[in-house]
Amino acid sequence: MKFQELINQEKPVLVDFYAEWCGPCKQQAPILEDLKGRIGDNASIVKIDVDKNPQLASKLGIRGVPTLIIFKEGKVAWRQSGVFPADELERLLKENY
Repeated sequence: MKFQELINQEKPVLVDFYAEWCGPCKQQAPILEDLKGRIGDNASIVKIDVDKNPQLASKLGIRGVPTLIIFKEGKVAWRQSGVFPADELERLLKENY
């Protein structure tokens, strides 16, 4: 599935732009695993390695990692850089169901 198709879903899609070498990204990973268990099929969570997808990262203006973006029907509903707790991300996703 192409990125555009992925973010054009009706349900919200949380995209985690990360890098293997990034310490905070490693902190965010288990939080996203926990979140996936909480939200089930109500939203999608996708991880994109900026080092393997530099054109996409550049197109979206990703300057730092981790950067989390929630897309709803192809549009950015929320965007922030840094590590976020599962409770906060769950609340943001529920706002976009």
